[in-house]
Formats: sequence, C-alpha cells, structure tokens
Amino acid sequence: MSDEILTLPEVAQLLKVAEKTVYTMAQKGELPAFKVGGQWRFRRTDLDAWIDAKTRCAAGGADAHDENGEGKK
Repeated sequence: MSDEILTLPEVAQLLKVAEKTVYTMAQKGELPAFKVGGQWRFRRTDLDAWIDAKTRCAAGGADAHDENGEGKK
C-alpha cells in the first residue's frame, strides 16, 4: 500500500480552506503533518483518519462515543 503524501496547497484544496489556515493548523499541531526540508507535508491516510474523527465528534458530540469510537450504550 502506498501512502500518498500531499503538499500544503493540495491539503487546502482537499479541505476547501485557505492555505494559511492549513499552515496555521499544522504549526499548532491541529492537523497531522510533518516537515521535509522546511516545507509541510501531509500523509493522506492520516488526514482521512483525522477527517473521520472530526466528523464522528461533530455528528454525535464528544460524549456520544467511547474510547474505541463506538457508540455508548
């Protein structure tokens, strides 16, 4: 399986936000990212997992899921 590596402009386009927003979020550690030669890079699989986690929280609220991401009974 090949991990696709995205650039900052590609992530901005994917998330439909400004490049500055992606840059700021990466600097703050709010997005999964790493630097190569001083430039931010993003692993697509990490971003997909981050998006899934954010949409689960938004859909059910922070208390709707247990530590395994499953619905509380």
